[in-house]
Amino acid sequence: MNIKLYGVRGSIPAPTTTKEYKKKIREILKFAIQNQLNNEEHIDDFLNQLPMHLTYLTGGNTTCVTVRTKEKFYILDAGTGIRVLGDEIFQNQNQFPKEIHIFITHTHWDHIQGLPFFKPLYLPQYTLHFYSGFPDIEERLYYQTDERFFPMPIYKTASKKYYHHFDIKKPLKLEDSIEIHSFPLKHPGGCFSYKFINLENNKIFIFATDVEFTGEDFLEKTEYLEYFGNADILILDSQYTLDESFLKIDWGHTSYTMAINCATHWKVKNLILTHHEPAYSDEKLFNNYINAIRHRQLLDKERPKIFLAKEGMELEL
Repeated sequence: MNIKLYGVRGSIPAPTTTKEYKKKIREILKFAIQNQLNNEEHIDDFLNQLPMHLTYLTGGNTTCVTVRTKEKFYILDAGTGIRVLGDEIFQNQNQFPKEIHIFITHTHWDHIQGLPFFKPLYLPQYTLHFYSGFPDIEERLYYQTDERFFPMPIYKTASKKYYHHFDIKKPLKLEDSIEIHSFPLKHPGGCFSYKFINLENNKIFIFATDVEFTGEDFLEKTEYLEYFGNADILILDSQYTLDESFLKIDWGHTSYTMAINCATHWKVKNLILTHHEPAYSDEKLFNNYINAIRHRQLLDKERPKIFLAKEGMELEL
C-alpha cells in the first residue's frame, strides 16, 4: 500500500500568512548569517540543516488521504486537499484509474468541502464510489451542493456515481488482497475510522480522524485494543495540546499527549499526528511534535515511532 497525505488541517483551511512567511524568511536569513553562507554551492547543505519548521510547510488544506494498492485507488475524506489531488489526477490521467473509491469518515464541513472542486467529479470517464457508515450519505452530499450553496449540484455532474452504506459489522473486500474494516468514533454527530488490512503481508493501516480519546478509553475499553492493536501505521487526530484539550472537552478531538498514550497502549508501530489546529503555526506544530517525542520517551517506550503529518507525505506499507 502507498499512502499519501493531501490535507492535514482540522476544522478550517489554514493557509500560510504573509506574517508567518516573513518570519520564516527572517529566521532562515539569521541561520545563513550564523553559518556564513556565501556560496551558491552550499545552499542545499545549508537548507538540510535548518530546523523542521523552516524546512517544511505543514500545509493548510483540510483532510484528504489516498491509499493506492495493486488493484484499487482509495480516497479517505474530501476536505480541501482533494482539490489538489483532483488537479494531479487530471494532469496525469494515465497514472490513475478511472474508478475511484471514496470513504467518508463523517460529513462535517472540513471533511467534504473540497468535493465540489474535485475535477474527476465532472468528467464522464470517471466512476466514483462513495462509502460511509451513514446510510444517508447520498442525501448529505446532495445537500452540500444544493443550488442555494453551490452552482453545480452533484447529481448533475458528468461522472458516474454510486453510494454505498458501509455496514461496520462486516468487513468490506473490494479486492482479493485488501480487507477494509470500520469502527465508530466518539465525535459530535458521529464519525467512522477505516482500517485497511493487507492480507498478503498482514500489514495494517488505520485512519482515525475526528475522535476524542481519554484515559478511560485506552485503559478500559477492550474494543479499542481489538481494533487498533498492533497497527503498522495509525493516522490519528491529535489536534490539541493537553492543556487545550481540558478546555475543549466533548469537542470531539484528541491531544497529542493522549494520542501517544493510546498508541503506546495499543502497541502501534508508527503514529502519524494529524488534524492540526488551524490556529497553530508551523513553529507551534513542530514544537508540539518535539514534545510528543519527549512524552513517549518519558513513557520509556521506543514505539510508536512518531511523525507529524505534512501535505505531500508518502508512506509505504
